[in-house]
Amino acid sequence: MIFQIENKNIHASDAGQGIDPNKETIIFLHGSGLSHIVWSLVEQFFSNKKFNVLSIDLPGHGNSDGPCLDSIEKIADWLEKVFIELNLKELTLVGHSQGCLEILEYAAKYKSRIKKLVFLGGSNKMPVHPDLINLANNGDSDAVKLMMKWGYEGSKKFIGGNPVEKIIQSPRDIREILAVDLVACNNYSNGSDAAKLIECPTLLIFGSLDKMVNLEAGKKFSSLVKNSKTHIIEGCGHMIMIEKAFEMREKVLEFLK
Repeated sequence: MIFQIENKNIHASDAGQGIDPNKETIIFLHGSGLSHIVWSLVEQFFSNKKFNVLSIDLPGHGNSDGPCLDSIEKIADWLEKVFIELNLKELTLVGHSQGCLEILEYAAKYKSRIKKLVFLGGSNKMPVHPDLINLANNGDSDAVKLMMKWGYEGSKKFIGGNPVEKIIQSPRDIREILAVDLVACNNYSNGSDAAKLIECPTLLIFGSLDKMVNLEAGKKFSSLVKNSKTHIIEGCGHMIMIEKAFEMREKVLEFLK
């Protein structure tokens, strides 16, 4: 699906089904430097369960026009423009990593559109190591390797290779997309206050081997969110929807029902 926001083309993968006004809608938001591709094992599953699905490419990511938005606050405001344009209400928002910060901020500002929230590998704050930011600003491919090492030491086990390297392929991608996202995550400071404002049913899923958002940080985050449930996936790192897609999507479906 292609639509326009402020005269820029925006892409959202919809499993080829479009938007049926009689179905509930799930919005999937990707992490730093990534795109809708990371949801490929999830989209069709939920579409087959009679949900509308939209995996949105943020500005400058995937197939959406740039430039990238440079703060979590700007992304949250931009999402509201998307939902107005597409006339979407009663949404379930599913965010991964940086996407969790985005739905946190969105929920604090625009809660009337939200039915449920799902956080994958997320926290209320996501400080980024200065070494990683410096590598990304310089367009250095070691930024991707370092990011995945902190996310999960066993990233070489991915079928077909490191999935992040398949998406972030050039020094330009690293410098103009990944670096912008990492700085936005590092600078976001409203997460604790936003988490306390959440009132809708919320599910938080963490990977037991995730070093980017470790379990201690995840549990602190979950303690801030009223009416929330937590599920820990054993043997899983940061890329939950790729590493353990089957378990993750079953838990989300159970929560939505």
